Amino acid sequence: MTFDLKFDNRFTRDLPADSESRNFVRQVHQAGYSRVDPTHVSNPSWVAGSKEVANLIGLDQKWLGSDELTQAMAGNVLVDGMEPFAMCYGGHQFGNWAGQLGDGRAINLGEVQTADNHHWTLQLKGAGRTPYSRTADGLAVLRSSVREFLCSEAMHHLGVPTTRALSLVLTGEKVLRDMFYDGHPEHELGAIVCRVAPSFIRFGNFEIFASREDLETLRTLVDHTIRSEFPHLVEGESEITPDTIAAMFEEVCRTTATMVVHWMRVGFVHGVMNTDNMSILGLTIDYGPYGWLEDYDPDWTPNTTDAQGRRYRYAHQPQIAQWNLVALANALVPLVKEAEPLQRGIATYVSAFQDEWHAMMAAKLGWSTYESETDDELVDSLLTLLQLAETDMTIFYRQLADIELGSRSQPKELVLKDVFAILSPALYVADEVTEEYRQALMDWMRAYQQRVLSDAGHEPNDAERRQRMNLVNPKYVLRNYLAQLAIDASEKGDHSVVHELLDVLRRPYDEQPGKERFAEKRPEWARHRPGCSMLSCSS
Repeated sequence: MTFDLKFDNRFTRDLPADSESRNFVRQVHQAGYSRVDPTHVSNPSWVAGSKEVANLIGLDQKWLGSDELTQAMAGNVLVDGMEPFAMCYGGHQFGNWAGQLGDGRAINLGEVQTADNHHWTLQLKGAGRTPYSRTADGLAVLRSSVREFLCSEAMHHLGVPTTRALSLVLTGEKVLRDMFYDGHPEHELGAIVCRVAPSFIRFGNFEIFASREDLETLRTLVDHTIRSEFPHLVEGESEITPDTIAAMFEEVCRTTATMVVHWMRVGFVHGVMNTDNMSILGLTIDYGPYGWLEDYDPDWTPNTTDAQGRRYRYAHQPQIAQWNLVALANALVPLVKEAEPLQRGIATYVSAFQDEWHAMMAAKLGWSTYESETDDELVDSLLTLLQLAETDMTIFYRQLADIELGSRSQPKELVLKDVFAILSPALYVADEVTEEYRQALMDWMRAYQQRVLSDAGHEPNDAERRQRMNLVNPKYVLRNYLAQLAIDASEKGDHSVVHELLDVLRRPYDEQPGKERFAEKRPEWARHRPGCSMLSCSS
C-alpha cells in the first residue's frame, strides 16, 4: 500500500545510523538515529483527523478514518517507502544538562515528498519503546494525545508557527500512568498521534554531539540541516563554511523570536521549554503540559513540575528562548571556531523579538505602528490593569475592539458605565471590582482613546479598527477546560466534542453564530480541576 505517497528519506540517508539493530535502552554514540519499528497494537480505532494536513502531504481525504490509514497511523502497517527510526539527541531540562534523551516514544516513519517538492516528516507519538525510552514504556494515553492533536491544529489556524497533526487513533490497549506522580497510578486508554513537520530536528540534536566532542557527526548533522532546511544559504555553493553555519544560526534566532512573539500574542504557555523541545525551524513542538492564559497572570505556568521555580512561566518565555539559543550556540562553536559570529545571532534575537513584540502589541491595540516614547508606558499600565482584577486576556482584547472611540473631529465621550458594560464579560468577578480598579480602567481608556485618535498611520474609524484588531485577537482558543471536556467525552467513546472543537478552532478569529459557548471564560468548576488548571509531564 502507498496511499500515493512518495517518500524521500533524507535524514536517514545523510546521517550515520546506530550500528546496533536490536531495540533496547542504551547510550547511542556516533549516530543520528536508531532504526526501530513501531510496536504492534491490538485493536486500533480512528478518533479524528485533519483534512488540512492530509492535503498538505498529498494524501487523499478519502483515506481519513479508513481502516487502512488507521492501521498505518497506529504503526501496525508500514507503507511502501517508510523507514522508521528514532532520533538521538540530548538537552537541557529546566536549565540542567540531562545528557542523552532522544525520541523515547516518538518514531519517525519517513519523509513524504510532495509534488511541489516539499518534505514532510510523519512521526508517531506513543508508538512504543525505542533505545531512548530510558525507564518509560514509549506509549501515550488518550488524555495527552487529544491535547496534542487539537493544539497542533489550533495553533496553526491561529497563525502560530507549529508542527501539525494528521491523525489521532486509539490503540485498543490500556496504559498505566500516575497522572500527578503522587503514587496513584491508573490504567488509561492508549492512543497515538501522527505529528507532521518539515523536520523534527531540535536544538538538542546538536547539543548531544557537541557534549561528546563528536565533531564528525555534529558536522554531518549541520551539513544535512543546512542543505535540507536552509538550502538558500548554500545556493550555488558546494562548501559549508563557518559563515554559513553562523547564518543558519541567525535564521534560527529570528524564527524563534517570531514563534515566541506569537505565543505571547495569543496567551500560550508552552510549559516545557527545554532545549530538546526547541525546533531548529522555529516551530512550536512537543505539546506536553501547555496551557492558555485565562486570567492574565504573567507568572502562570501550566506545569506542576515547574510549580515552585516557575522557570517556564508565561512572561519568562522570551528570556528562556534566548537562554536556549545560547545553549545551541555553544554546541555550534566547535564548528564556527569563534563566538563572535554566534553572538551576533543572539543580538539578532534580542532586536527581532523587541521589534516584533512592539509590532504585535500595536496590532492587538489597533495602532498602525508602535511608538516607544509613548506606548511603552501605555502598554505597561494596561498589563498592570489586567492584574488589578482577574481578567480573561482573550476576551478583554476582543471586547476592547468593540468600544467606540469616535474620530479626531468628534471623539466619543467615554462613560464608565458604558465602558464597563463592554469589558465586564472579561472579568471573572465583575461585581467585586474595587473603586481603584474602575478609576484605573477609565484613566487607561482615556489615554488609549487619545493614542488611537492621534494615530498617524490610520484615520480613526471604529469599524475599521475593530476589524483590524479582530484579525490578531482571537475569539476562540483551546481553553484548558475545553480540551478537558473533549477528553472526558472521548474517554467515554464520544469523539464528537473533539470534532466540533477542531471545527471551531479552524476559524479562531471569526464570529461563529451558535458556537459562542466555546468562547466563554473558564467556569468556576474548572479553576482547580486537574487538566483545567495545571498538568504534569505524565502523558
